[in-house]
Formats: sequence, C-alpha cells, structure tokens
Amino acid sequence: MSLNSNGVIVVRDVASLRAQVAQWRARGEKIALVPTMGALHAGHVSLVKAGQALASRVIVSIFVNPTQFAPNEDFSAYPRTFEADVAKLAEAHGDCVFAPTVPEMYGTGYTTTVSLAGPALAGLEDKFRPTHFAGVATVVAKLLNQAQADFAMFGEKDYQQLQVVTQMAQDLDIPTRIIGVETMREADGLALSSRNVYLSAEERATAPVLNASMLAASKDILAGQGIETALDKARARVTSAGFVIDYIDVRDATNLSVVEKYEGRPLRMLAAARLGKTRLIDNIAVG
Repeated sequence: MSLNSNGVIVVRDVASLRAQVAQWRARGEKIALVPTMGALHAGHVSLVKAGQALASRVIVSIFVNPTQFAPNEDFSAYPRTFEADVAKLAEAHGDCVFAPTVPEMYGTGYTTTVSLAGPALAGLEDKFRPTHFAGVATVVAKLLNQAQADFAMFGEKDYQQLQVVTQMAQDLDIPTRIIGVETMREADGLALSSRNVYLSAEERATAPVLNASMLAASKDILAGQGIETALDKARARVTSAGFVIDYIDVRDATNLSVVEKYEGRPLRMLAAARLGKTRLIDNIAVG
C-alpha cells in the first residue's frame, strides 16, 4: 500500500485492498467500486461522482484484463496512462486505486471462469466477440469479491455488459449492488470512450452520425413506424457515412431478448460499427 504524490492511496495486491476496506468498514463507511481498464476520461469520472453520491469512499480498479481480449484484438495496444489516471482520480477526490498485476489477479494454476447465458448470449457483442463476456464476468466477479464494496458503478455505454454483470451478481448472490450510470457524451453526441483517441480528425467529425441515426430511428419507432423499417433507415444512413456495421438492433431493455414491435415497455437500441480502424459502440433508451 502506498500514498501517491497526488494523495491517492494506491494498492497492488488483494491483501492490501482488503486491509484498507476493513479500516473504512470499521468506521462505518460505505464503499463504491468503479471497475476500469484505465485510460480514464470524463465518463469514468462521472462514475466516480456517482459512487460518491452513494458512498463515503470510492475505489477505482485499473486493470487491463487479458481474458476479455480475443487473439485478434488490441490488448497490447490498449492505452495505458496510469500516472495521468491517478491524477484524474485525485482531481475527482477519489480515495483509492487498485492496480493489480496479471499474476496477482490470475495466480499460478488459475482455472476457474464464469459460465454465462441470458443477456450474455443475445447475439449482439457476443456474436462478434464470443469470448469477451466470460472474461468480463470472471474479472468482475473477482473484483467484487476482492473489494467487497457496497456498490459497483458501471457505465450504460457498455449496456450489454451492464446487463450481464447485473444478472451475474444476482445469480451468484453477490451482495454488491450494481449501479448503471448514464453515458457521458461529447457536445455532438459521441459517446465518450478510451478508443476515441484512435479516430482521425475526419473520422471524429463523422463519428456522431451513429448516435444521430439511432436517435432518429427511436423517434420513428415511438411515432408508430415498424422497428425494422426504422432500423433499416438508420443502418443505411450509418453505412453511407462510411461505417461498417456489426449491428444496430432494438431489444428488451432488461433481458436483451428480440423484440418484434414497440408495445410500450422499455426497449434499448444497441449499436456497434467500425469507422476506419476504430470500433464504436453506443446505445439509447427507446420509450
């Protein structure tokens, strides 16, 4: 355990994390956890602020989790900006950074993973990244057990992930309450993401078309247009802007099951599309 020059407690191992949590618990303080892979931006800071509204102490975990990257994905290239991350957390008055190494998180002989169904097999992200959610669920289950926080804050931008984690915590009787926090956006509607730094200037100017097309489709659906008709219009607009679409779809907001038509219950529109080398994801509420 160490105190960073910015005044933030930095811990690298589970024993030190639990010792710090025990001190806070002894004083009757509630604790929120913000799981991240680092490269913190304003969206992450919003999760810290949401945690501070519920708890006296906020822990931010920074761990680029290898088990949620497929062999063809950007694990080695994923941005790592630890000192800047700690400085951002200090500015936000966060309390603690938990930054374990891979050997600390996955010890010698590690063999256990979380097996998933339900929202993890919705045919959205899982269709294009079939090993992703098993890696996410396993590391999140470990983080929830390691920190033993009262609350864990997750951004709604990764909406399928939020539903997977919520279902997992419920199914495994994990007492930490999972809290979804509204997506932070740029003024032009682009959802904040660590991967936005990969966009060229031209791509950055085009990127808001994804969200704008989704909003237009949602408006059409609520006005009585058929879901597939509205989605086809959105897909055509996004494709013509230069994106390569993985999916733009509308699902039940809770279990992500397929929906044929809007009947008044809450729905979610989810999208993933590539612009150049950058894969953008987004989602919005419908209804």
